[in-house]
Amino acid sequence: MTNTPDRARIRFPGISSRAYEHPLDRSALVALRSLTGFDTVLRKLSGLISERGIRLMFLGGAVRVSEEQFRNMHDMLRDTCYILDAEKVPELYVIQDPQPNAMAIGVDNPFIVLNTGLIDLLDDEELRYVIAHEVGHVLSGHAVYRQMALILTGLGSRLAWIPLGNVAIGAILMGLQEWQRKSELSADRAGLLAGQDVEAVKRALMKMAGGSRLHEMSTEAFLAQAREYEEAGDLRDGLLKFLNLMRRTHPFAVIRFGEIMKWHASEDYRAVMAGNYPRRDQDDSASFTDEVKNAAKSYRDSWNTTNDPFVGKVRDVAGGAADLAGAVFDRLGRRPNDNPGN
Repeated sequence: MTNTPDRARIRFPGISSRAYEHPLDRSALVALRSLTGFDTVLRKLSGLISERGIRLMFLGGAVRVSEEQFRNMHDMLRDTCYILDAEKVPELYVIQDPQPNAMAIGVDNPFIVLNTGLIDLLDDEELRYVIAHEVGHVLSGHAVYRQMALILTGLGSRLAWIPLGNVAIGAILMGLQEWQRKSELSADRAGLLAGQDVEAVKRALMKMAGGSRLHEMSTEAFLAQAREYEEAGDLRDGLLKFLNLMRRTHPFAVIRFGEIMKWHASEDYRAVMAGNYPRRDQDDSASFTDEVKNAAKSYRDSWNTTNDPFVGKVRDVAGGAADLAGAVFDRLGRRPNDNPGN
């Protein structure tokens, strides 16, 4: 295995998380960032779940990564934050749990948690990708919206006795889960940008799907499996794939594998690596209308290249809805003194 030395990794000064966010994720984030008072409302809602209490739980029951504890992971975290030009290095905790998992938690001071099951599964460069993946969540503010999902889940259980109360919360949660699945694709891209080793990302995703026996797996066969999942089957299979994803917060590993390979081969990735990327100091001027159009285009492009028969059935209807949404946002975004003919 060939690792990319730290000195060879490209740094991205002033990079905005918009540079690597999936279009659907990015459009939603731009919208929420532009809402006056959103942060205040969210912080009041987050009072329903004690962020301080959650942090104290990990402070008391896990190991905080530092120069004295898990020094290797501490260095990976600092390298990642340096490469992605993070303004603050989040805390990182390791907790004894055989389930391979990692998460970013919190609103005011987000922190990262890695399970030992995941650490034991991965080599150093794969672990670097996972740490950078979680840093990507923090930089995009995904931990904030996961907190929203936790709050709504709690409300759903409390409102189960009210007619249609749980249904309404469930509908909102479905939207949040679709958003969260796209946020995982964004974080995968952040992981690739920080580690700059696509083979490590591929290995990590294969291990998350099939365990530690990587010598018995094949990247080519796994990619073929991803293509088969996307393309094979009839209309019933397409519907079943849609239903299987409805309650998941993460896309399936084969989907993530295929998506990161597409992004690695894209002009967008090459542009970022060449230093052509959105800057944080331009975030306030980001256009919600433009991002909605980008999200619609992303879906349309994926629909036009897939052989999934279920997607084929809804392509024309959804494409027309996307065009209508773009026209509506064009009208809403036009200033009163704009000339419609321009």
